[in-house]
Amino acid sequence: MAEKSEVKLLQEKICSQPKHAGLKLTEEEIQKAFDWNEHYKVFLDIAKTEREACRFAVNKAKELGFTEFKRNDELKPGDKIYYINRDKAVILAVIGKEHLNAGLRVLAAHIDCPRIDLKQHPLYEEREIAYFKTHYYGGIRKYQWTAIPLALHGIIVKADGDIVNVKIGEDDSDPVFVISDLLPHLAQEQNKRTLGEGIKGEELNLIIGSLPFRDDEISNKVKLGIMDILSKKYGIVEDDFISAELEIVPAFKARDIGFDRSMIGAYGHDDRVCAYTALSALLETKNPEKTCVCILTDKEETGSDGNTGLKSAYFQNFIYDIAEILNANPREVITNSECLSADVNAAFDPTFPDVVEKGNASYINYGLVMTKYTGARGKAGTSDCGAEFVGKVRKIFDDNKVIFQTGELGKVDLGGGGTVAAYLANLGMDVLDIGVPVISMHSPFELVAKTDVYETYKGFKAFLV
Repeated sequence: MAEKSEVKLLQEKICSQPKHAGLKLTEEEIQKAFDWNEHYKVFLDIAKTEREACRFAVNKAKELGFTEFKRNDELKPGDKIYYINRDKAVILAVIGKEHLNAGLRVLAAHIDCPRIDLKQHPLYEEREIAYFKTHYYGGIRKYQWTAIPLALHGIIVKADGDIVNVKIGEDDSDPVFVISDLLPHLAQEQNKRTLGEGIKGEELNLIIGSLPFRDDEISNKVKLGIMDILSKKYGIVEDDFISAELEIVPAFKARDIGFDRSMIGAYGHDDRVCAYTALSALLETKNPEKTCVCILTDKEETGSDGNTGLKSAYFQNFIYDIAEILNANPREVITNSECLSADVNAAFDPTFPDVVEKGNASYINYGLVMTKYTGARGKAGTSDCGAEFVGKVRKIFDDNKVIFQTGELGKVDLGGGGTVAAYLANLGMDVLDIGVPVISMHSPFELVAKTDVYETYKGFKAFLV
């Protein structure tokens, strides 16, 4: 092999040299990443809603000796605790050796995903077909949700307070549901609509049945037939939909993508890929120097409002509670805390290159993405992490041989997006967005690279210790 010239050596020393993870990692390291992702795929299939993701996290925590936090508990270094917020968000913590006033190491991800919800009066019949009326949740492209198999997940709270769990469409023996679309032969008028209006919100009607109740004396026979099935199976009446949380999600499972199986296609990578990597890192943390915390929160896709979203006080109250027990000043705890906001970024898609500025986009198989700022256009709605904390995190990754890159969410004037980072930064802690690059984000079948998922997990582990 010829020796490198002085100019080449200088270029390698002082210029950025991005490189595909497949060329940086050994074959053994790549196989380790692939094996680790098998567990992530199981999580994706089990946890398609925020309630299911919360339950998964709590069950895993209990298996590893975590106990539910109560405000009167005593705490000491090494203790492992969790706090559940209304079964849709959870905080997990490992108490560190240092005094709490030294601050926390926080990982914060969200476990809600774009989806379609049912309206409070969803059931109706039209021309002897039964439907559920819906209301989409988060930023979806509505046309992507037609003509694919869909499942129904959630709970129904009956008038007497009993809670019924619903999960239909995941087992091979289950029926699935579908939102119809027009055949191309008759879609001339629909084709004149813009892509965003190709399917309208009130056209996202879920087909749920077509057999009539066998009685000629009544109207809406198909609707009655469906309610009869639901009444016998779940013991509910139609008015029980008023107090239900039922979510429509894709019915397909996580699958390997490509001849080389290097990618995973699934519903819910945004943001369960960061939730799972953050949770895994926290659960494996033992006797840390600083107290380590993982937040799995709800409502990010709709702005983080509500009592399970991170704009609410539940995380701040948790800090105040443990600070009181450990004789710490909660304001000092928050000010000295450091957080990685664990959320995804948009990966460069060669099919649609014009929406990103290539020199500052993220790429699949180039490691986790460090996003200094999010927001829209003139950085509206971002915390814009300070250079000092960016430098600190960068050094942690370098020291622990974590492959990382930087990225932003598209060209400056095209739009943008946000994460929970700003809400945590508003409390007064240092916050930086870290996550996985995703292709087809917010679609029913998103795409990530296995090496990026594993490097994100490694990065979160390095940050906590």
